Amino acid sequence: MNSVALFIERLNTLFARVAALLAFALAFLVFYDAFMRYLFHEGSIALQELEWHLFDLVFLLGAGYTLAHDKHVRVDIFYDRFSPTTKASIAFLDAMLLVLPFALLIVYFGSSFALQSFLQHEASSDPGGLCCRYVIKSAIVLFGVLLALQAVAEMVKLWPRVKRNIVFGVAFLLLLVVGVLGWVDAYFWIHPAILMFFVSLMLLMLGFRVAFVFGMVGVVFAYLDMDVSLDLFSMLPMRIYGIMQNFTLMAVPLFILMGLILEKSEIAKSLLENLGALFGEKRGGLAVSIVVVGAILAAATGIVGASVVMMSVITLPLMVRYGYDRALASGTIAASGTLGQIIPPSIVLIILGDVLSVSVGDLFRAAVVPGLLLVAAYILYILLYASMKPEVAPPVRLEKRPNAKELLLSILPAALLIIAVLGSIFAGIATPTESAAMGVVGALVLAFFSKSLSFSMLRYVSLETVKLSSMIFTILIGATAFSLVFNEIGGEEMIHHFFSFQIGSADQFLFIAMASIFVLGFFIDFVEISFVVIPLFVPVIAYFHIDPIWFGILVAMNLQASFLTPPFGFSLFYLKGSAGDLVSTQQIYKGVIPFILLQLLVLVLIYLFPQLIKV
Repeated sequence: MNSVALFIERLNTLFARVAALLAFALAFLVFYDAFMRYLFHEGSIALQELEWHLFDLVFLLGAGYTLAHDKHVRVDIFYDRFSPTTKASIAFLDAMLLVLPFALLIVYFGSSFALQSFLQHEASSDPGGLCCRYVIKSAIVLFGVLLALQAVAEMVKLWPRVKRNIVFGVAFLLLLVVGVLGWVDAYFWIHPAILMFFVSLMLLMLGFRVAFVFGMVGVVFAYLDMDVSLDLFSMLPMRIYGIMQNFTLMAVPLFILMGLILEKSEIAKSLLENLGALFGEKRGGLAVSIVVVGAILAAATGIVGASVVMMSVITLPLMVRYGYDRALASGTIAASGTLGQIIPPSIVLIILGDVLSVSVGDLFRAAVVPGLLLVAAYILYILLYASMKPEVAPPVRLEKRPNAKELLLSILPAALLIIAVLGSIFAGIATPTESAAMGVVGALVLAFFSKSLSFSMLRYVSLETVKLSSMIFTILIGATAFSLVFNEIGGEEMIHHFFSFQIGSADQFLFIAMASIFVLGFFIDFVEISFVVIPLFVPVIAYFHIDPIWFGILVAMNLQASFLTPPFGFSLFYLKGSAGDLVSTQQIYKGVIPFILLQLLVLVLIYLFPQLIKV
């Protein structure tokens, strides 16, 4: 059986490598298309359709590989405290009860979807478009097949390490609960939509993978509800196909690829070292330089994990050695690394633009002032704290101070990339997707001149892009299945009725919405909140005539705090993992609290002064 698991892993690795090559092909194709269109006014419908086909394959072909490498995100609040045997048992149940059935459901309904397209000889509806539309629709089936195969491989690998009595006991108990709920009308006591959220939250807290929790909870409740049936999921392939055609979301893998290229180059490291040496001799100056570098990296890459880890490895030992308070040092690094969630080009803003049906470029423009306000608040806090308690952030006299040339050479590459990417968006020259492709090409050029470009680096960044993209879009697919059932059983209507008639005030709605997002951020990731929770608020903001751009910036600022709020703040994990025993978890928690409060302060300022996003 182990040989079967090994064969499946090799198969998924092969498809992931193809997807990795297609990620670069997508970047160059979008760049070429934009170049020809803007300079020579030549465009091609077939070329544009080929672009979104490549985008589809990047995340669809990599889903099984992402599962094999355990990159499908889970909530590990309690999971990390379980014994290795318990973890293996949960992972086994995850693969058997969630991943495998959900993948087979996609295969079943996706096959009918692709077959219908084949029988109709479906082609592009646009003149000059591509033929054989069934080929790309068949990729949905392949997505399900690769996931299902990898779920089997995971079960084979985990079987020797699981507690078999627990596995069979829990599996029997879950199936029994589903059977009882189907027999007893539990909805008499509680609305099924509320029960869906409760069950999802319980499974998430136990450590089951997020995407498949949402997907299978939707399936179970479709089975349980007498007014709904599993035939509802015949619409799921069509919804997935809608995601595949989304030109806005195409920017996500491209910006991830751009950020990873810059992470592996020496550009960010040089910038951090030179700015640290420049400001270090002032009290609190080293911490200020970290905030400045965090802001520059946010505008250049937007990759939170890379920024936190790099700044932690380079500057945390230095700060500790020169007597910086460990709580202040860790809080500064964690908070500065998360600036990429609000400062464009932000993955959060791209996702919110799609969910709220607003222009991503408008969201990018609206986020500039709030992002700068947050940077200013961080710097002001550090300087005030250092002046009141000089011992927490003493001046640092480093051996070498950078000269003007060294400083310019460290700042210029990132500055040029920021101007090229954001400047083209703000000027209306290019879409975020086209700018992301320009960013990838620009990052490759900078990596070449910094002599960090190599085959191993390209292999790493492309495969990581596939993993991260597959993780994000699999969550979106799971959330789509969840929302199909949630809306069908009256969840959206219930929420709309509650806010419209029980609350009846835009201000009260905003307070409850922001408080809910903030609390959920303690436990689940921004991707799940964006795809599952925010869509529920969309009809309500339309009902109250709330500006969706303003609402999107409020949400983005709120979601940024989710990276810092314990116990599930990603930045805290990145920092602790890279810092080791240099700082304790308690010191990290203590250090991030002031920065969380500063984020809430800026959130309140944006609420009180909406004109800030229109400057």
